[in-house]
Amino acid sequence: MEDKDRSALFNVLASEDTAEGYEKIDSYNDEKVKELAFHYQEILRLLGEDPTREGLVKTPERVGKAMQFLTHGYLLDPKEILMSARFRENYRQMVIVKDIEIYSMCEHHMIPFFGKAHVAYIPDEYITGLSKIARVVDAYARRLQVQERLTTQIKQAIQDTLKPLGVAVVIEAQHMCMSMRGIQKQNSVTTTSDFTGAFRQEKTREEFIHLIGARLH
Repeated sequence: MEDKDRSALFNVLASEDTAEGYEKIDSYNDEKVKELAFHYQEILRLLGEDPTREGLVKTPERVGKAMQFLTHGYLLDPKEILMSARFRENYRQMVIVKDIEIYSMCEHHMIPFFGKAHVAYIPDEYITGLSKIARVVDAYARRLQVQERLTTQIKQAIQDTLKPLGVAVVIEAQHMCMSMRGIQKQNSVTTTSDFTGAFRQEKTREEFIHLIGARLH
């Protein structure tokens, strides 16, 4: 990541724990904001609006900033996130982080989809900080996406970085492009999954599916 982009992680890490090396940054890339605002001003005109009226004067700038935040995953390196808290540990049982909130944007219509990710891995030599799993999910989700690719990217980043005995990822999401437009089905949920290594064995996979569905707290 270039220094100028690293310095523009604008509000991306607003709620991160500074003890982990992250801090709140309230700046945006001003050049990108201006360029995005220009184009959104034209979009408002094309939609039949008056971008000079009081309620819309600041809208192009706000949308420019919002789009930078909603797609800040392009500035994050998921493998670097995992490596920042990778530790040797003699543990060979399943590690599950479930119900990770996902907010992403469908690349076909640039309309949101949202839901939850359930991620598990079985360490072979290395573990990572639990929050890093959620950060990896967010790093890929905060890009223009399709749910299928998002599922595979999360799995592959963990597999490549930690070299575990297996990785499992399940994502359940609602797509606003199905609810707000198109077929307009309000309650449909899309589920995707991907597995490596030990999770391709039926017994291990069934244990994972059972645990992510169980309420243990």
